[in-house]
Amino acid sequence: MFILTLTYKAPLEEVMRLLPVHYDFLNKYYESGHFIASGPQIPRTGGLIICKAENRSEVEQIISEDPFNEIADYQVTEFEPNKFTGTFEMLMR
Repeated sequence: MFILTLTYKAPLEEVMRLLPVHYDFLNKYYESGHFIASGPQIPRTGGLIICKAENRSEVEQIISEDPFNEIADYQVTEFEPNKFTGTFEMLMR
């Protein structure tokens, strides 16, 4: 499991301009089962994605497709959930 942290490096106006194509990217990976949850940080300085992938190489390939690469830096953190609710357990399969 991975936490993807995006930090904007462009003004919010530029982020908003690319938001529709970023949503297309997100939808593709929700449909494939890779993305579990996502959303903006508060305050709006970037965003977070919870991602399920086999390895870091797969994550790097996925995030290379994000149009936000133009305006945001990604930080990838791998973790192994070992305590969670039953609902979350279903998402890990």
